[in-house]
Amino acid sequence: MAQLNFKIIGDPDAKEIVLVFLHDAIGSVSQWRNFPESVCNKLSLPGIVYDRKGHGKSPSLEGIRNVDYMHRYAWEELPEFINQTAPDKKLILIGHSDGGSIALLFAAKFPEKTLGIITMAAHVLVEEITLNGIRETAKKFETGEWMEKLRKHHGENTKTIFEAWWKTWTSPEFKDWNIREHLANITCPVFAIQGVDDNYGTEDQVDRILYAIEAYGEKWMIDESCGHAPWKSHSEELIDRINTFIIDRVLPVGYQ
Repeated sequence: MAQLNFKIIGDPDAKEIVLVFLHDAIGSVSQWRNFPESVCNKLSLPGIVYDRKGHGKSPSLEGIRNVDYMHRYAWEELPEFINQTAPDKKLILIGHSDGGSIALLFAAKFPEKTLGIITMAAHVLVEEITLNGIRETAKKFETGEWMEKLRKHHGENTKTIFEAWWKTWTSPEFKDWNIREHLANITCPVFAIQGVDDNYGTEDQVDRILYAIEAYGEKWMIDESCGHAPWKSHSEELIDRINTFIIDRVLPVGYQ
């Protein structure tokens, strides 16, 4: 695997547990801002933030993106990346949008590695509201409104990753995409978070996650101007809620 761009928070060698932050469909390390550091500092745990292939400063995508691209990120790229950066560590996955879906897929395939999951606006199936939201965003990109904003983070990857995202999701082949069949393999606690006014998904996504998993699940629907990115709109409250969930439900009793 070509070297992915990543950032280490704290000292992973000092702990047996590491937080891994998984960005959204057109996200990157730099777009997380200081959210990962704030979560890690609150918990006194180390963390890793990285750019998936095609994003940020990581190598560009090659060829056509397939319908199973999130499965590949979760079952091929992420395990190899973890083996290179945090071998023998237990993981707590914190994923936004595509990153949340990838977290669920990883945990379903590698339950022995995953202690807990926090998803924000994750998708487990395709909804019409998602497709409409993507189409509207694509229009803004075509007019140049989003191009320069994204270029600051993705550089030469900007146009390729954006088109790979919206063209894949709105393709006829992607209509029946879903990952619900894998969720029963998840054995760790899951905290599923969604904004009521998210224009890319509904509460049904959260309910299907928590109904399917064979583990403790917790739900938080944020109802006040949340949008698609709770870590931006409700940062302080979200950090507190994540902290409480991980301490109460994920970490071993007495873990320091």
